Amino acid sequence: MRRPVALRLNAALATLAVAAATGVVLSMPEAASAAVTGSATGYATQNGGTTGGAGGTTVRATTGTAIHTALCNRASSSTPITIEVEGTINHGNTAKVSGDSCNTAAGVIELKQISNVTIVGVGSGAVFDQLGIHIRQSSNIIIQNVTVKNVKKSGSPTSNGGDAIGMESDVRNVWVDHTTLEASGGESEGFDGLFDMKANTQYVTLSYSTLRNSGRGGLVGSSETELSNGYITYHHNLYENIDSRVPLLRGGIAHIYNNYYVKLNESGINSRAGARAKVDNNYFKDSKDVLGTFYTDAAGYWQVSGNTFDNVTWSAPGSENNPAGPDPKSNTTVSIPYAYSLDAASCVPGIVTATAGANKGLKVSDGNCSPQTPDPTTGPTDPTPDPTDPTPGPTQPSGTNLSLDAGADGSSKASGTSYGNVRDGDLSTYWSPAGATGSVSVKWGGATSVSRINIREASGSTGAIGSWRVLNGDTGAVLKSGSGAGVIAVPPTSLKKVTFEITGSTGTPKVAEFETYAG
Repeated sequence: MRRPVALRLNAALATLAVAAATGVVLSMPEAASAAVTGSATGYATQNGGTTGGAGGTTVRATTGTAIHTALCNRASSSTPITIEVEGTINHGNTAKVSGDSCNTAAGVIELKQISNVTIVGVGSGAVFDQLGIHIRQSSNIIIQNVTVKNVKKSGSPTSNGGDAIGMESDVRNVWVDHTTLEASGGESEGFDGLFDMKANTQYVTLSYSTLRNSGRGGLVGSSETELSNGYITYHHNLYENIDSRVPLLRGGIAHIYNNYYVKLNESGINSRAGARAKVDNNYFKDSKDVLGTFYTDAAGYWQVSGNTFDNVTWSAPGSENNPAGPDPKSNTTVSIPYAYSLDAASCVPGIVTATAGANKGLKVSDGNCSPQTPDPTTGPTDPTPDPTDPTPGPTQPSGTNLSLDAGADGSSKASGTSYGNVRDGDLSTYWSPAGATGSVSVKWGGATSVSRINIREASGSTGAIGSWRVLNGDTGAVLKSGSGAGVIAVPPTSLKKVTFEITGSTGTPKVAEFETYAG
């Protein structure tokens, strides 16, 4: 005989109460879980996409220690998991936990050297109080429906270098959605950035989030020479009472659309050091110098369309001050590789106010200025059918392997390997990155025309190379992206250096030969 609904509900609540008191991680039936709503957008959909813990176990956590325990209890550091968080996470309940599938630390939610993780606020909400979320050397991460507040880099207590959410060191594919990130002042009060990315962080989207009451909104790149970051999308976010950095871009590409900026006190979108920003249909209100290159003579660039400037003031140009206004014009073009819908700038204040931030019901715009609740994420329901007549791949290169007379360098390499092993004509030697991702380059003393590349994996590692990009090492331009080793056709390009960047892998990637050909 079934128990009455009220009795079953009371029993469930009692179980949750015990968990709240002890910080125990509870395994939850996936069908009953709130889990993530909607799917990644923007640049987080590129480079293989961002799915977080989809397809894995769902657990519930009410302390920071329980979050770390959930990560450490996985079979491996890449086993998918969704962690539903409810309650206040703080220094008092966030301890280091050890295990083969994790690398955690006390006083911070540490997502380090892991992949395929979702952290989502559920129930009455999740608040990370004076405790930051640190993502390092990790990939395929989703953070949704949480509040992170008052994280300090000085004073007491400190966490995550003062960043609410900080990413660094070879981070790939992160989607942060419907979060509230806030401080209570600027650097003099002990706070740093709300949303920072540095040291080779790429393919990130920040959507439907509220960032407020901070000296610094966030940066992309830690210095004028640290230009390895990029491919960042910011859309439908509310920036309110921020002094600067919304964001600060050093190099790379950003797509910034349908955001609502209110009370930017010193400067706004700061594109510098060669960065390129596509700035579409945003609404700027009661603010100063909302777009330009500021505090440096290292120029950045922007493509603008459809923006509204409501009571915006502009300062005069100077040697280290190049505001885009008072009549902003495009000085570059930026090609966006994904589909997106633009709300009219006139309705951005209304749609962003209704949707942005934690505990807003995860509502999004329908593309016509009306809020709607997307369906829970269940994976693709209408996959693209397999082609019946696939386009043949590039043919085996002909001519001389140009790499044999070239030099080589790259990112950190695994012990016992050498960059030169990829251009020695010997399949028994190889280069391997220090981790799951990395890059290796072939370079010449003078301009060399290249149109074909052949990436040959070492014996025993076939299939380990997943997603990759081929870059013009002279300019940083992406010549081709794809997955799997083999022959790669690129647009005929004259260059001194060509780079093969591994952005995803299974097992340990080993490149035996990086062959280059003119035709």
